[in-house]
Amino acid sequence: MSSGGDRGLTVYIVEDDAAMRDSLSLMLRLSGYRAATFGSAEAFLEAYRDDWAGCVVADLRLPQKSGLELQAELRARGRSLPFVIITAHGDVPSARAAFQGEAVDFLEKPFDDADLRAAIDTAYGRELGRIQRAAADRDEALMLARLTPREREVLERVGKGLHAKEIAAALAISPRTVEVYKARLMTKLGARNVAELVRFALLAEKRSG
Repeated sequence: MSSGGDRGLTVYIVEDDAAMRDSLSLMLRLSGYRAATFGSAEAFLEAYRDDWAGCVVADLRLPQKSGLELQAELRARGRSLPFVIITAHGDVPSARAAFQGEAVDFLEKPFDDADLRAAIDTAYGRELGRIQRAAADRDEALMLARLTPREREVLERVGKGLHAKEIAAALAISPRTVEVYKARLMTKLGARNVAELVRFALLAEKRSG
């Protein structure tokens, strides 16, 4: 049984065939997944919130926007929910378009329930990785925000490869004071070595740019 529901993730089923939609929802819920259902891409988009996490299982052919068009629209909005496309009318161009849009899988009906669950688990793995990276990014941003202006100046120059004497000359302080700032930066940023300080310096530069 999947622990998907325990991880706060949801399978968003977008399928216009009510019997198929209900069957998929029941199967997934009995397998331990959390599921939400929508009869069209439009219904999904109307309800959609940016904090949704999990994956989308969308039929290729829907009444208005297709599953591929829904996938493309979310990508255009900068959203990265993984997609599994299901269809009774599969062809190579559609499969190619789905995978170019970074779909996890393209399943032709009738498919084995186990194949769908495997695709969802792969999607969940991708989604959990995204969530963890986003959390790490937030933590790093908070750490950078807590630096003093002087600490930022030292970090910026460390990132440019300057030695303590060069940084000291640029900032009109002593090399010993530079080393004190570097040690303080290592502690505040949780950096294990100068290479990690350089990574933080590049991150700070990217955020300020």
